[in-house]
Amino acid sequence: MKFPLFIKPNNGSRSIDTFYIESKEDITDYHLQNEKFMFLEYIDHSKNDEFTCDTYYGKDNKLKCVVPRKRIEVRDGEVNKGKTEKNELVNYIKALLNKVEGALGCLTMQFFLNRETREIVAIEINPRFGGGYPLSYLAGANFPKWIIEEYMLNKKISYFEGWEDNLLMLRYDKEVLVHKYEK
Repeated sequence: MKFPLFIKPNNGSRSIDTFYIESKEDITDYHLQNEKFMFLEYIDHSKNDEFTCDTYYGKDNKLKCVVPRKRIEVRDGEVNKGKTEKNELVNYIKALLNKVEGALGCLTMQFFLNRETREIVAIEINPRFGGGYPLSYLAGANFPKWIIEEYMLNKKISYFEGWEDNLLMLRYDKEVLVHKYEK
């Protein structure tokens, strides 16, 4: 193994049970005995930007849309600050994943993009809407509409790249007070 490492569960969410491991002395019995842990190459955030790409695949298993979302600030595994970015990930995914047998609807793909070399490292694909999908939706990538059109109205979906570039999303917590609430 090459250090540093990153350890995470294969069924994880919200960055729970993740570990940055600098040397072999940092590996514990807990890490070694947990069969769900994956030992991964650590990708340095000071040199790489992390992107989640919302992709939509039609009934024909062909790519219809890809929206890279830069993960600027993350809290508890969820994006607090992100922005859409038309960059080399769009062409990368179009070239290598334009048709994927069995791919239907929304697939969320995660990548690191090196700021200097522009090297791309793929880290994960999830068959679902990601927590930050509202940014892609508000940028114009209307996946729910396409699902309805394709599956209920039998319309053919064309490739779409007309979503808004450099749209910034900021999330925050807000309190809601309900006075004299009774069940």
